[in-house]
Amino acid sequence: MAEVKSELLPVLEQIEKEKGIKKEEILKVIEGAVISAYKKHVGRDVNVEAKIDPGIGAISACVIKKVVEEIKNPNLEILLQEAVVIDPQSVVGNEIRIPLDTQEFSRIAAQISKQVIIQKIRESERTSLYDEFKAKEGNVVSGMVYRFIGDNIVVDLNKTEGILPVREQSRHENFHVGEHIRVLILNVEKISRGPRILLSRSHIDLPRRLFELEVPEVYEKVVEIVKLVRSPGFRTKIAVISNNPRVDPVGACVGVKGSRIKPIIDELRGERIDLIPYSKEPNKFITSALSPAKVVSVNFVDPANKKAEVIVTDDMLPIAIGKKGSNVALAARLTGWEIRVKSESQKKQEIETKTVQAVETITQLPGVGPKIAEVLLKSGWTEIEKIASAKPDDLTVLHGIGEKTAQSIIDSAKKFLKLRKL
Repeated sequence: MAEVKSELLPVLEQIEKEKGIKKEEILKVIEGAVISAYKKHVGRDVNVEAKIDPGIGAISACVIKKVVEEIKNPNLEILLQEAVVIDPQSVVGNEIRIPLDTQEFSRIAAQISKQVIIQKIRESERTSLYDEFKAKEGNVVSGMVYRFIGDNIVVDLNKTEGILPVREQSRHENFHVGEHIRVLILNVEKISRGPRILLSRSHIDLPRRLFELEVPEVYEKVVEIVKLVRSPGFRTKIAVISNNPRVDPVGACVGVKGSRIKPIIDELRGERIDLIPYSKEPNKFITSALSPAKVVSVNFVDPANKKAEVIVTDDMLPIAIGKKGSNVALAARLTGWEIRVKSESQKKQEIETKTVQAVETITQLPGVGPKIAEVLLKSGWTEIEKIASAKPDDLTVLHGIGEKTAQSIIDSAKKFLKLRKL
């Protein structure tokens, strides 16, 4: 029996305490490494066993051979007459353990111990880093731009590094080495060299997490973010609702003189943020969602398929639509409605055009002159299909239209539609 360097066990105990790596686990690895090293020295075709006493660090070793009457492989077999000298109980077919001089093993163990300890510490640190950052997936962390690999950015996260690929960057942001930024941890993978941390600046959850950090009411769920849509670098629209009637959700997020929202806008490099009070009433929600444009009216042209027409003043049309249609597109995504924005002038022109077309169409009906056409149009009878499906009583309530005239108009409309299908 011989002992591994006396200072090894105290070192292992300290590592166990500080790094959480069990002493026995390191000793097992050292045992395996010692055996491998010994086999390299004498040949791999040897059955060697080594044990390190976890209490005192003493190492014992032996070669295991099979007892035979005739040797074919001297590395794995031993003659019976030689075996009984070592162990009188030996019989052919059994295995015998032949003690080895452990001075050589102790020397090898001492050489390997340092290497194994360093390796285990590195593995433990890599596992610890992975566990720490895996738990932070979906959260925002602070970092510093460390270097560039092509268009990708390597971010120093203090304990390790993360990669901000070009696809996860906002097209309108530029960074320089040494600049401090906040990033969303998108994904953490375990690889041999340590955790691979994928970061994002364009993800929809980045502004959400920033509001949770800057606005206590959002973090505590007093103010709830119902929905968030984003065009990275351009604009973000956030629908918020308060779970406390005494707390204004928009005011809480903005803060006194913009004290809460300003750091978020600065972090997003000037990206515009529209805070929208959420409403279950489509009219109110759509009106608010088109902020900063002021809406004159909302018309639901096809409620079943969620299609709406929004009218704004002429000067508000560019604001309502936004740059490259971004404002109305985000409002549509936020509300879930297909929104078509028109100015008052456009709507007026559209109505006038439709009226002229309707007059031209209705006056084609036999027995319908300009006066009757005008009466029909003013009363909402602008479509021939609607007139054809009407009953005489529906039209006789109109000024100047009797029962015979009403029936004649309906018959003419039906005949017109029939001819149009041919």
